[in-house]
Amino acid sequence: MIGISLAISSSFIVAGCGQNKQQQQQGTQVKAMQVIQQDTPLTSEFAGQIVGKDEVKVQSKVSGNVVDKYVTGGQYVEAGQPLYKIDSRQYESAVLQAQANLSQSQATLSNAVTDLGRYQQLLSAQAISEQTVANQQANVNAYSAAAAANDALLRKAQQDLADTVIYAPMSGQLSVDDVAVGTFAAAGSTNLVTIGSSNPVFAQFSISESDYLKFSNYAASQNGNGMSPTVSITLSDGTQYPIEGKIVQTDRALSSNTGTLTVKALFDNPDGLLLPGMFARIRLSGEIVPNAILVPQRAVQQLLGKSFVMVVGEDGKSEARTVTLGDKVGSYYIIKDGLTAADVVVVEGLSNLQEGITLAVTMVTPDDMGFSLTTDNSKFDANEIATSDSNK
Repeated sequence: MIGISLAISSSFIVAGCGQNKQQQQQGTQVKAMQVIQQDTPLTSEFAGQIVGKDEVKVQSKVSGNVVDKYVTGGQYVEAGQPLYKIDSRQYESAVLQAQANLSQSQATLSNAVTDLGRYQQLLSAQAISEQTVANQQANVNAYSAAAAANDALLRKAQQDLADTVIYAPMSGQLSVDDVAVGTFAAAGSTNLVTIGSSNPVFAQFSISESDYLKFSNYAASQNGNGMSPTVSITLSDGTQYPIEGKIVQTDRALSSNTGTLTVKALFDNPDGLLLPGMFARIRLSGEIVPNAILVPQRAVQQLLGKSFVMVVGEDGKSEARTVTLGDKVGSYYIIKDGLTAADVVVVEGLSNLQEGITLAVTMVTPDDMGFSLTTDNSKFDANEIATSDSNK
């Protein structure tokens, strides 16, 4: 029995060695694809946030209790539309008082002017002294100044009365922070409601100094008009906003805390889809690399600070190529040096794959592997973007 067992074990060992030898002869199973060469647009992506183009906190110019409210929170209003009314009784009384003071001062001035005319006639007849006429002229000037002051006070009282009705300073949508009837509004300090425009809106984001210089140099090489890449945004649910924007504002200096530059791109928002406060991915594109050599990112391996890929050699064996990486474009790297369009790179089966191994190659296409030149537009966590943006 022992001899039979040893014989069976020996047969399995021989069979196993034969299978390994057969696998080596057939080659290591890998998937590979042809290197892509084509004109490739470069894109850069940044975390950003939608902000209103114009936003105003509406305050009263006069103090008093809110007695009427003509709008509701969230409503769209036109410029000049009445929003609130402040209790106007004290301001109506102030107008009446100012009118009475003006009338009295005008009457006093009229009498003084009449007396001055009479004094001037008497002076012609040498019936009074020149000093008396000069004194009366001074009185006329004083009464005239008093009348002008009272006229200004009347205008101020009338303006205060008019200001008891608060109008929308611009067209836009009201926030829901509107105050209720009965609220005491202190002039120049109580926020009655916030109003902001909804079309167009800004997408605000921050870019590094190197990114700013890259886009500026590209734009200068094209037309000399400064930074003007194409701007698009992806919303938090992964959808691409259908309207492209344009950069309209850049800050005057880099932030001393983050070393980044704040940029605003303007987007038309005719349907009101973009709301202030929403997070989005902002993508800048414009520069095109002609005849770029592209390989999938998953094909690139790094060791001791160097990057290399495994290619299928002419003899069907694996061959390591050191490469110089350029920009990332979607699922790919642009290869600056080390490959040609004739090369075939291994994209799957790289684990423990060594140079000089015979390969059993299955050729695949980018579609087979799910590779794309566009950035992944899947859903993203807005809170994560907010956190990463604040930590820059």
